[in-house]
Amino acid sequence: MALFKHVNELLVAGEQLPVKNRDHILTGNWKGHRECHIEPDWLLIYRVNEVEKEIEYVRMGSHSDLF
Repeated sequence: MALFKHVNELLVAGEQLPVKNRDHILTGNWKGHRECHIEPDWLLIYRVNEVEKEIEYVRMGSHSDLF
């Protein structure tokens, strides 16, 4: 859980995640969302609302759980 906490702190602070987290924009049905790797097969799908200054955590799990 410490790894998620660290990712959360960076996102809340508006900082860019390290390359190892492989943060990227999703497309298709997930357009408007982002995905990052907390661990190699522990993913977080989230959305940033710039207007409201909010981060919405949508789903978390392994790649096979999410897709």
